[in-house]
Amino acid sequence: ERFAATGYPAERIAAIQYGYDAQLFRPRTDEAPGRSPTVVMHGSFDQHHLGPIAFETVRLVHAAKPEVLFKFVGRKTPTLDSFATRIKGACPNLKLELPGFVPYGEIAAHLAQATVGWIPYESSEGVHCAFVAKAVEYLGCGIPAASTPLENLQRYFVDEPALRFSQFEPQSLAACLLYWLDMPEPKRRQIGLAAAARVQRELDWPVIARRAVDFFEERTQPQTRTQGNR
Repeated sequence: ERFAATGYPAERIAAIQYGYDAQLFRPRTDEAPGRSPTVVMHGSFDQHHLGPIAFETVRLVHAAKPEVLFKFVGRKTPTLDSFATRIKGACPNLKLELPGFVPYGEIAAHLAQATVGWIPYESSEGVHCAFVAKAVEYLGCGIPAASTPLENLQRYFVDEPALRFSQFEPQSLAACLLYWLDMPEPKRRQIGLAAAARVQRELDWPVIARRAVDFFEERTQPQTRTQGNR
């Protein structure tokens, strides 16, 4: 829509979304009763990932459920280090885990063992245009997620029970996380597994690639026929 608003023909634009590797990001196979409640986030940990919304959300969830572990999987950037220092200052007893850089093929193991994933992004034109990969990877691992209302994600997953959207404020995002943390494990797992099946069917990278190629060929077919070359 933003490209079309500049005057580019809308019929030559397709939002194929961002996929994931369904061979790597899969649900765990064990039931694992009694696992410590864990809120996980993975990524590059830039400034828009860990802003005021994320900070206050952690504080609110910790106040309500001090047993919850917050786990940040990824390289320890200055933003993440600063966030960790500040949040430990505000919540000295917070359970916090920073495993650091994890090879791509090993990220799914960290996600699948968690209770819920989250996307606490601040609002900006850029994030509203993004189809955030971590949301797809959470669901691919069979864990539900909570996110601020990013336009692209919210539109695609409008009817997805495993992804709850807050407002752009911490009280609402904390409520979404607590909703999942309060849900009995069997019900939460059932919702997560259904979401995993959906994203595998719709957003696995081979599916995304076929969709992109089909769109390209449909738009270029008249030209290639004229050239005698398919």
